[in-house]
Amino acid sequence: MPLDLNNKIVQQCAKGMLLEGEGKTEEAHALFQQAWHDATNNFERSTSAHYVARHQKSIADKLKWDEISLHAALQVSDENIKEYYPSLYLNIAKGYEDLNDIDNALKNYRLALSFTDVLTDDGYGKMIRSGIMNGIERVTQH
Repeated sequence: MPLDLNNKIVQQCAKGMLLEGEGKTEEAHALFQQAWHDATNNFERSTSAHYVARHQKSIADKLKWDEISLHAALQVSDENIKEYYPSLYLNIAKGYEDLNDIDNALKNYRLALSFTDVLTDDGYGKMIRSGIMNGIERVTQH
């Protein structure tokens, strides 16, 4: 899904990612939180929640924000948003796996897998597919 680089929330999240890269995690977190508060539609809420999730101190809180991000994405009417579903479900599955909730982890890994047809065959797509397959393998060995 092409990002609107003129979108204030996209700009805030991009700046936050730059701050992360510079090791300024507290500043990045504050910017992602501001993006969440400034979001005016479900695409913006999904995007900002995804980045807020990355800075949570507990697995449960990260999972909560990952689920908020997915829920908002599911409300977006633009079909292109489906490109984000595999990654969003993967994040949720990993959260459940880390909480040792194997049933919900497997359910979400399978949901992630069901949307992989929308992924491109580039490095990103391969990384997401690999994460999903590795997760399924881990949780089915329990």
